[in-house]
Amino acid sequence: MLKKNILRRKRDFSAVYNKGKFVREKYIVLFYRKNDLSYNRIAFLASKKVGNSVKRNRARRLMKESVRASGEPAFSGYDIIFIARNTINNRKCADVKESIEAAIKKVEI
Repeated sequence: MLKKNILRRKRDFSAVYNKGKFVREKYIVLFYRKNDLSYNRIAFLASKKVGNSVKRNRARRLMKESVRASGEPAFSGYDIIFIARNTINNRKCADVKESIEAAIKKVEI
C-alpha cells in the first residue's frame, strides 16, 4: 500500500465516522465515505477492547494482509476504515479475509 493511500488526519477520520456509512461483519466493522480523490485511502484500527498491544498489532496485520490478498476494491475514491472487533482474536488469516470480502460486497456504492 502506498503512503498516499493511508488515511491519517483526525478530521478525515471524524468525517468518515460522522458522515459516512458502515457495514458490520463477524470480525470487522468497515466505515466508508466518498472522498474527492481518484484513489482510496485506508486505515486499520484495533481498540483496546481487542486486547493487549500484541493482539491489537496482530489484528491490524491480519486485516492488512487480508486486504492485500483480496486486491484493491472494485470501487475507488473512498476513505475506508477497517476496525477489528474483539472476535478477531485467535482467528486465521483466511477467516478475516472472508469477513473483509463479505463487508466489501455489502458496501452500497
